[in-house]
Amino acid sequence: MSIASLLQRPFSVKRIPGFATIAIITFFCLYAPVIILVAYSFNAGTSLAIWEGFSLVWYQQAIANEAVQAAGLRSLALASIAATIATVAATMAGLATTRKRPFKGQTAVYTLINQPLMVPEIVTAVALLIFFAIIKVATGYQGMGYLIVAHTAFCIPFAYLPIRARLQGMDLSLERAAADLYATPWLTFKRITLPIMAPGIMAGFMLAFVISLDDVVISEFVKTPGQETLPTYMLGQLRRVVTPEVNAISSVLLAISILFVALFFFLNSRRS
Repeated sequence: MSIASLLQRPFSVKRIPGFATIAIITFFCLYAPVIILVAYSFNAGTSLAIWEGFSLVWYQQAIANEAVQAAGLRSLALASIAATIATVAATMAGLATTRKRPFKGQTAVYTLINQPLMVPEIVTAVALLIFFAIIKVATGYQGMGYLIVAHTAFCIPFAYLPIRARLQGMDLSLERAAADLYATPWLTFKRITLPIMAPGIMAGFMLAFVISLDDVVISEFVKTPGQETLPTYMLGQLRRVVTPEVNAISSVLLAISILFVALFFFLNSRRS
């Protein structure tokens, strides 16, 4: 093969020597621990390293555990509320940043919206802890509102990204045609813009829901006694004694996360 033909061939990372080996090792390191965790959630014994037979006892024990039930319901409610508020805010932010001509300070606006993605989560958690402590002293309020506000704040950029991507990929000709036919801005949004961007909104909601459901760092810093979420409950159990019950709970959370992420990619890839 001539040098000219080699230069004309498009570059492909697959042709790099050792690429397949490195890819296999990477995937093994990523998924082997997860596969082991799920497998040992079906272990009949209490050991995390010795297989003692197949059993669903740890799933049954987790379902019957009142602390797990309370923490699970609290996590689902918290994730639903935070994801809903974050999605509404992200939708308004997406419309405000994509339906206007480029303006001065637009980059700064994007930076502010996506700030939770750039700041380390532990820094955000400490900042929220101090901020909410001041409010608690001033008001005496100790309820779930702090967790809802905290989760909503760091979920907004996760909901914003797919919504903004959907809006940027929309064809504006339908909206312009509606305006030419004397449709009001609200009617145009209701009949044209909203149905087209609906997959992006649903994708943003599901991504925000999964992020909120799985969060442990910010929840651990912000929550007050009696407000355990499922991840913080699992963290507390790991500090005491490790049993396959934690594996079972982790496997259920993993299944929920995989389901929502799969739906997210499906909806985000829709073009109609």
